[in-house]
Amino acid sequence: MSVASFFCYGDGMSDPNPKQNMSDGQVAAFPLAEGLGRQLPQNLEAEQELLGALLLDNSILENIDDGLREDHFFDPAHGRIFAAISNLTGRGNLANPITLKSYFANDDSFGGLNIETYLNELAESVLSLSEASEYARDVRECYLRRELIRSSDELISKARSADLNSPASTMIEEAEQRLFNLAENDQGQSGLNPFSMALDTALKMADEASKTAGGISGVGSGLRTLDQLLGGLQKSDLIILAGRPGMGKTALATNIAFHAATTTLSGETPQQVAFFSLEMSSDQLANRILSSKAGVPSDKIRRGELNKDQFNNLVRAAGEIGNAPFYIDDTPAISVSQISSRARRLKRTSGLGLIVVDYLQLLSAPLGDKVENRVQEISSISRMLKSIAKELQVPVLALSQLSRAVEQREDKRPVLADLRESGSIEQDADVVMFVYREEYYLSKSEPERRDTDTDETYNMRHQRWLERAEKAHGRAEVIVAKQRHGPTGAIQPSFIAEHAQFVDYVAEESLPERFE
Repeated sequence: MSVASFFCYGDGMSDPNPKQNMSDGQVAAFPLAEGLGRQLPQNLEAEQELLGALLLDNSILENIDDGLREDHFFDPAHGRIFAAISNLTGRGNLANPITLKSYFANDDSFGGLNIETYLNELAESVLSLSEASEYARDVRECYLRRELIRSSDELISKARSADLNSPASTMIEEAEQRLFNLAENDQGQSGLNPFSMALDTALKMADEASKTAGGISGVGSGLRTLDQLLGGLQKSDLIILAGRPGMGKTALATNIAFHAATTTLSGETPQQVAFFSLEMSSDQLANRILSSKAGVPSDKIRRGELNKDQFNNLVRAAGEIGNAPFYIDDTPAISVSQISSRARRLKRTSGLGLIVVDYLQLLSAPLGDKVENRVQEISSISRMLKSIAKELQVPVLALSQLSRAVEQREDKRPVLADLRESGSIEQDADVVMFVYREEYYLSKSEPERRDTDTDETYNMRHQRWLERAEKAHGRAEVIVAKQRHGPTGAIQPSFIAEHAQFVDYVAEESLPERFE
């Protein structure tokens, strides 16, 4: 039988008598699976031909999809034989009917089947060794179709019975999650590719970077110094932006995201941005963005303390940015599975260039995951965020809280160990950045006079504090503590508190005369 005649038999399409249609000497379909042909897609002949080819020539295993697994076989006995062949060859041993006979010598799970005879028949009935990779592909194709049918049947069963705890929207999210898991866990492996392919990709990235004003190959952040360090936010990267409360994490993430959506810099293309805001409502986020773009303090906007010029600036700014491809989802306690499905839907319908999540510790674990503790839950969430970045080929910028251990140190600059559940987050992240503002801590630590202080000692301490506070005023640090693709380091942007805005720092001596 040629490989062209192989297909997955399913309901209503089964070969009515597979034994009669086999050529002389070909192995009959395994009895355990014979009665299931009308129910689920399967191709027992392809499974038999593949196993027979492997028994004749173990090196064929090197040329078939290395993602093929035992559970991909419809017949469980075939799956066990395949696993045994893989196990023996993986240890450098020969796998043939003789060695497998001893491998299964004390195995009673094959029922009444004479495993020695069956292995010999598999090897003797092979029609083509060259088509083994096609047999393997067909086996896996049938498996995927069976899983799709099982998922569909479960979805139909749930949809038919009303359940207040499982609304239709939740069922949709679960269905999309199952499809995502199926695609993620059973996608074909890329395997080993020639170096020339990697070189072509690297050259394309270098060419893209050379055409941009800032020399970046990823999504621009709006901070020139940060882009120089990172080369922009790279596709498929999980980028963690962490800091203690009050440091400006959300402000920086919002600045980066809205710059990506509205950039007019040479060589940078505006991106569709999905911003998942679990802490702030969409109108609060819009208020921040509007304040930054209009140059009007956000607290005055909230209190309605605007003069005519300021209000006109708000109207002008709103008109300029109103059509930005910037999408906000402020669903509270959203799960990472819902983020995955909504981001996938946005990419399919409108395109997608950047995902921002504010913030990681407020996310729920993926649907269906059973976690025993918070550390496992965070590990599952960070792993899923990385999977989303890889699947959708976009950078994912996720904000994260830091542990209170920072507050106990004299030097409060954060380090990687300060990440909550740092093991999983640090491991999954391609880039880890911290936001630090010394001004915040100095504003809360004005020296108090001690009983033992003289006027002179108190004044000296207070003067040192004033000098430090003056030097730190309006300054921030963005510390790149981890970067898979490049160096670590820190940049020192300016922070305009009344507008919640980070901008590149310009020293006073570098300003034009009209700014002095």
